[in-house]
This record gives sequence, C-alpha cells and structure tokens, in this order.
Amino acid sequence: MIETFDAVLPHGITLSCRAAGRAGAPLLLFLHGFPEAAFVWDELLEHFGDRYRCVAPNLRGFGPSSSPPEPEAYRVKHLMNDLDALIKQLGGGPLEALVAHDWGGAVAWTFAALRPEMLKRLVIINSPHPATFLRELQRSPQQQAASAYMNFLCRPDAEKLLAENDFARMWPMFTNMGAADPARAGGGWLTEPMRDQYRAIWGAGLTGGCNYYRASPLRPPLTPTDPVMSIVFAPEFVTVTVPTLVIWAEDDIALPIALIEGLEPYVPQMRLVRVPGATHWIVHERPAFVASEIERQLAAPPLS
Repeated sequence: MIETFDAVLPHGITLSCRAAGRAGAPLLLFLHGFPEAAFVWDELLEHFGDRYRCVAPNLRGFGPSSSPPEPEAYRVKHLMNDLDALIKQLGGGPLEALVAHDWGGAVAWTFAALRPEMLKRLVIINSPHPATFLRELQRSPQQQAASAYMNFLCRPDAEKLLAENDFARMWPMFTNMGAADPARAGGGWLTEPMRDQYRAIWGAGLTGGCNYYRASPLRPPLTPTDPVMSIVFAPEFVTVTVPTLVIWAEDDIALPIALIEGLEPYVPQMRLVRVPGATHWIVHERPAFVASEIERQLAAPPLS
C-alpha cells in the first residue's frame, strides 16, 4: 500500500513523497526524471516494501514539492542538498540502494561520486553518466541532435508552450517510443488513467521541470564556442566507487548507446545490463524485469 507524506527539510524545501514498507527497515530511495513524478515508482515501491522502507520523493520543482522560481535553485549542488537532507531525515543512511532514472540519475551520479558514504549501492536506469554525456555533447552530431529538445526547454516560454492544448507537446515524449501502442513490446502503458496522473503533475506547473535544463551547463552547443565545449570534469567529481548497476534500454531515441561506451573508468564496480527493444520508459514497459535486476544487485556482494 502506498502512503504519502511531506518531508520538510531544514533548508526550507518541502518534498512530497510516496512510500511503502515499514519505517525503520533498510532504506531504498527512488528518484524520478522529467517529465515524470514520484508516482512512476509505485509498482517498485510495493514490490520491495515487504522488506525495505521504500521512498520516492517528488523532486523540487515537480508536483506538490517546493518549486523555487529561479533557475539557479536547480543546480545539482542544491538538488544534492535536498537528497542529503532527506536521507538524514529518513534515518541517516547509508541507503541500501539509490535507484534513479533520467534527471534523477543526473543527481544520483554526482551524489554517489561525492558522498559515497551515504549509499551502499547505486542503480541507474537510462540516465547518462556526466562524463560520457559531456563527451558525446561535445563530439557527437547524433547526440547533439537527440538532445536538441534541451535547448527548447530552456526557452523562456517553454512551459507555456508545453501546457498548450492539453500538453500536446508533452505526449510525444512518450508516444514517439510506443507508449500508447499495445502492439509494441512493453507498449500501451500510457492509458487514460495514466495520462490523468501526468496531467495532475503537469497542471501543478512546468517551470520547475524546465528549470533543470536552464540550470544545467550540459546541453547541445549552438556554436563552436558555446560554454559546454570548454567544460572539463575533474576525475574525482565523476568517479563512482560504490557498486553500481546500470540498466540501459537500447531503443532510447534521446540517449543513444554511445553513452555507455567508456563507462568503466568512471564506474569501476559496474554491472551493465543492456536491454534490446526497451525504450527510455523501461520502468513502465518492464517493471518486473527492472525489479528483478535490482533484486540481483541487492543480493550481490561488492565487485572486486
């Protein structure tokens, strides 16, 4: 059974959370991405709730959670502070696992690199590692084209355009990868009740979600001298030493497979699971498969 609560954090941010499992049990934390919300994890919360305390916050800027208006408030350092404060409020950690998708993964990669004492394991689902994402944005025309939507979401009128005509520009993010097509393997999950859940979240405001993109320095360059072309990450900022499971759906049109090439130096304790035929929305398409891979990661000893 899913419960909801508000986590009021000491630095003035409130995160609306969904949860399952006994308070005080070993903790699993689930982080969603854009344009989603905490509800996308419900099936996994219930799956693991018999053994773990499972919590999925609506990240700042999404749904009922605090939504500061200024883009600067969505820089990764602030998102990491939210995560750190939430974990401490939930018992202090370390987490049994931090599970993250899309933008949640962007936060989780950096959190795991800089605060490894806060988690025992990391699970990433179709969220690019910052070092390989930077490499591909700088060098790959394919990735630059696949990520062109990021520059649209930085427009000052992006949220207004996205909300028009019953969010007409939002649905193709899902339907272009078969979400409404029951004939596609894993497709058909975007039912009308599911659309209503998205409408409720998006109707609360889209500025927060767009501000993630406005605040990020990682976006496709528009000119050869764009700031992204001069970014260099120090190894200690992007190296994750905790045991890490990376689940990568291969039919993700926004995140080509090149993003998982060359990951090993940055994630030395990595288990990579490639999933042909699945898309960016694999959590919806194959929840039982995702759960089974997380189960394996929770049961496995650390890699040598």
